Amino acid sequence: MEGKLQTLLVSALLFIPLIAPTIAGEWGTDTWLSSVISEERLASGDEFGCQGYEGIVTIDEPWVIAACKEYLEGQTNASRWGNSPISFGIDSDVINAELGASLKNSGFQIVGDMVEEAPEGLSIANRNGASLEKGVADKSLIESAEEDSLVSVHWRARIGDLRVREDKEVISWIEQQPVWFTTWGEWHNHRESGISTTAFVNGSTITIDSSPQQVGTGTWSVPGTVMIAFESTVADVSDSEGKSLPLLTGNERKLVIGWRHVEGGIIVTQYPHSTVIVELETSTDIVETTPMATFNDLDYSITIVGHHTTNLFRWTQDFSGTELTFTWLVERPTDDVVGWKLPLFALTMLIAVPLSIVFLLRNDQFWGSRVQDH
Repeated sequence: MEGKLQTLLVSALLFIPLIAPTIAGEWGTDTWLSSVISEERLASGDEFGCQGYEGIVTIDEPWVIAACKEYLEGQTNASRWGNSPISFGIDSDVINAELGASLKNSGFQIVGDMVEEAPEGLSIANRNGASLEKGVADKSLIESAEEDSLVSVHWRARIGDLRVREDKEVISWIEQQPVWFTTWGEWHNHRESGISTTAFVNGSTITIDSSPQQVGTGTWSVPGTVMIAFESTVADVSDSEGKSLPLLTGNERKLVIGWRHVEGGIIVTQYPHSTVIVELETSTDIVETTPMATFNDLDYSITIVGHHTTNLFRWTQDFSGTELTFTWLVERPTDDVVGWKLPLFALTMLIAVPLSIVFLLRNDQFWGSRVQDH
């Protein structure tokens, strides 16, 4: 009887690891998001948006929308124009009403990049510029972009343990193009600010007011651009406090405030909810205002969209010093460290198994000696 009990005890100890529940890893934190790398990318004009949690499908688990926003806000600002993220990457072609409500309730305004249908109130950013991956990049697709359109080029630095190689030739070519380097959120809000800008003339003074309708704590303060057409010569351009507005050269490819001459008038880029005063050499009766979809009257706009960004260092390491502007879609990574439970369990087994064997051996000796005595 004692032998059977001993056998059962040893079997149970060896079988425990097989029937013990799996200990899931906790969610990790990409500390590069709160490092100097993040600061440099923001200063360069980049945007940080969301793509949920690594390994979780957003359309099946909508809770990751608000959770990803909270995670990102705890690490970095979303842009130089605003603190909260407004762009969300979803691997789906249709966003239903329930998912759309979750996105809008969390302050997201833009979805992409394979989305074909989304509820009202969400702007769609399409993947239409191929990829930066070597062998996949397509210059002709970018060159054929429509005037004033936004070209989104796909980039993902890692797929599992596989590192993706970038096409250096295409990157160099893009950097030389006369296009606006922007992001999803910047492009979208620049357009909104431009549409909301009006101008009126009083004698030789033109007053330009920008009054976009965006409200709320998550609103970005993105400048908008308009063309003001008139028949006269410009004497001065200043803000409402009388400070001269910077004069642009026409070569700027990243969004800044300022103005420059164009045929038939001037182009002005100003902050939302601001006023610009244009003083003319002579009086004029009529001015025409035209919102510009592209900053600096450039042909079209380009952003590189960094998908599934779980490690900012790895995703950016090939682009140090580049002129390109990125929309980083951040995922909260899984954590390789599984916490204290598994190590504690392993330690317990390391101690318990040898002690049990010693106990059983001594028990065998005890019972064996008793049998010999009888």
